[in-house]
Amino acid sequence: MRAALYNGQKSIEMTELPTPKAGENDIVVKNIYASICGTDVAVYEHGPGTGHRITVGSEFGHEMVSEVVQVGKNVKDIKLGDRVYPYPRLAKGDSKRAGTTGGFSEYVLIPNAELGKGVYAVPDEISSKEASLIEPFTVGCRAARRSFPGKGENAIVFGAGTIGIAAAIALKFFGCDKVMICDVSDFRLNKAKELGFEICNNGKEDIKAKAQKIFDGAVSALGETCDVDIYIDAAGADGIIENYQSMGKINSRMVVVAVKVGLRSIDVLAMTYGQHAIIGSGGYFPEDVRDVIAIMQSKKWDIESIITDVYPWEQLPQAIEKASKVNEALNVIIKY
Repeated sequence: MRAALYNGQKSIEMTELPTPKAGENDIVVKNIYASICGTDVAVYEHGPGTGHRITVGSEFGHEMVSEVVQVGKNVKDIKLGDRVYPYPRLAKGDSKRAGTTGGFSEYVLIPNAELGKGVYAVPDEISSKEASLIEPFTVGCRAARRSFPGKGENAIVFGAGTIGIAAAIALKFFGCDKVMICDVSDFRLNKAKELGFEICNNGKEDIKAKAQKIFDGAVSALGETCDVDIYIDAAGADGIIENYQSMGKINSRMVVVAVKVGLRSIDVLAMTYGQHAIIGSGGYFPEDVRDVIAIMQSKKWDIESIITDVYPWEQLPQAIEKASKVNEALNVIIKY
């Protein structure tokens, strides 16, 4: 089978490995599409230790939609030809393999396969392209859930990448009223606008002034501010937490989902007086998979439209490099 091996910074070996065979309790899936994660870009651009735990010399990739091509005799409720989403935390039977499920290889063995655990069925209403985004959308959905959104609340999301847009959509799905997405890429912001979101280029615009135009007024520990209950950091850029602490109203909260190496400063005194909460969010759980599938089935948002580029498997290195260009691409996927 075709397989891609991660060999370190700017180094991917496009090779062949033996096609796996299913045991009595296993299935083998053939990948249809694989999406490129921001952490895949990070380890490619900067080397090991800057994204997921990816072992040099190993298969990698973890955002995919697949077709079942082998089924062990003891496996129930899964049949040949089914489209499935391999759930990275359990698909390989080892949560440490969540970032290295094998999305950039042609076939993947799913040991001890159980529907609703290691794999989830993809409903007919969801296209295979859209289904390749289930994994990053579960990350965004988890971040939205961690903000404990209330019906009619307002939110600002920093980052117009796949996870930021996923978080914004999930906030609306959970009942939020107005959601604004901030980024420094007009290319990505235009995609967010097409999905129905308010936008702000916080590299060019005064975010506080823009927010006060879009949202009603409210009170913060520092005086008048915008009526925003939830802030989500899906960008990881410097200054975002400081922005929140300077403009967050009383009883607002921020969820940090962006992966950023190193320490980030928090003014604890300001957080105390402002009645602020800063919450971490990482990964996803089964309820996030179920909600993302429901979001995709609802057809309220043209989720497939955020896929800007489709590359053949043979051009995986070029695809990862394209995914790093935030002013030219949003979500990049591989087609087998």
